[in-house]
Amino acid sequence: MNITDILVAAIVGLVAGAVGGLCGIGGSIVMLPALATIFGYDDEAHSQHHLYMAASMLVNVVVAGMSIRPHLAAGAIDRRIVARLLPPMAIAIVGGVVLGNQTPGRVPMLVLVGFLFAFVGWTLFTAVRKLPEPTPEQERATGARLGLIGLVTGLLAGFLAIGGGIVMVPAMQIAARVPLRRAIAASAVAMCVASPIGAVMKFSTLSSQGQRWQEALLLGLAMSVGASIGAPLGARLTHKLRLRHLRVAVAIVLAVSGARLAAKAMQHTPVSPENAPGTTGGAPATGTESAPLP
Repeated sequence: MNITDILVAAIVGLVAGAVGGLCGIGGSIVMLPALATIFGYDDEAHSQHHLYMAASMLVNVVVAGMSIRPHLAAGAIDRRIVARLLPPMAIAIVGGVVLGNQTPGRVPMLVLVGFLFAFVGWTLFTAVRKLPEPTPEQERATGARLGLIGLVTGLLAGFLAIGGGIVMVPAMQIAARVPLRRAIAASAVAMCVASPIGAVMKFSTLSSQGQRWQEALLLGLAMSVGASIGAPLGARLTHKLRLRHLRVAVAIVLAVSGARLAAKAMQHTPVSPENAPGTTGGAPATGTESAPLP
């Protein structure tokens, strides 16, 4: 990576952090399409997507961590909800990473596209037809419901390299009847604890995909710089602004990103290898690890 690549990655992280803090998600649904578009892939299996996944999982930790303080200040974190979400989520995220490592990079890409469009649809639906905030008597945040939400979220977070908020926040609203702001806050805390587990697991297994953890670390750190600025900004906006119009705008951007990621996933020839981190002079990486950084 050259200085331009690092600056571009930092900008990607800034946008992902702001969206993540605003919506209670890790930001991977912004980062992964952006990385695919900007840097591309160097083989037909899209193995480099695993490198992008590892870098994004590192940034998810930063986004979640930087988002917590505004939620604490707003008194939105329900420790009871977090305690019920976390154990199954932390265990399942390891299984999700193991499952993801058994598949070509194109598979999690396409699954991510599906979840991205589902999130866009949910965001637009709730913007047009706002869900009524449940009363304390209507809340159904039982251990069984939250545990199942944590389990499914962890599995998908590990498999797709997402923070999990794209699944967790709507699920808590629908299945557990948790108010939106409390769901976003609980999602941020749960991601802050579970995401590092998934990130360590993904980094430690990158060599099985022919990628180097050092390259993922450099990319992730560059994006983390931007995310550390964007995440608290987005979290503060959650508690200060009317979110309907902001989230419609976010949904439109994500829809475009999802379409571009789907197009990348369906390509059967190498894409911009000379621009992809982990290649030298445009030659694809070979063997058990990718080529060193230029």
